Amino acid sequence: MSTEKELASRERLSCEIEVTPAFYDIDVMEIVYHGNYVRFLEVARSALLAQFDYDYPRMRESGFGWPVVDMRLKYVRPATFGQKLKIRSTITEWENRLRIDYVISDAETGQKINTAYTIQVAVDMATREMRFVCPPVLWERLGVEP
Repeated sequence: MSTEKELASRERLSCEIEVTPAFYDIDVMEIVYHGNYVRFLEVARSALLAQFDYDYPRMRESGFGWPVVDMRLKYVRPATFGQKLKIRSTITEWENRLRIDYVISDAETGQKINTAYTIQVAVDMATREMRFVCPPVLWERLGVEP
């Protein structure tokens, strides 16, 4: 069972955005093409990290790249052209890797459309070596401890 402190921390490490699939997002079955959800996740991830002033340019300035090394999506129901979608992204791990969980839902009804997660690892931009522990700059930006 989560404590109030854990719930408050989770809320602070979350972000919600809305996207509306355009015509070019739709496939022959008249639903959002499955590959386009990855792009939606990227938009949500960028908004989340920007909250902590640690977007991709800031990451590069800090000397680290953060490639996605693992991703999983679970398709619950299809989204359609013009449907307003709410994407909630939440940072759930930050000690040895950066894990972000996502829930995509219909913005009006709340029906779940998709769940997903991405895992990113820190790579030293100077040496191109992967870090096995996240650099302190991430913890400082997030306001967390390892």
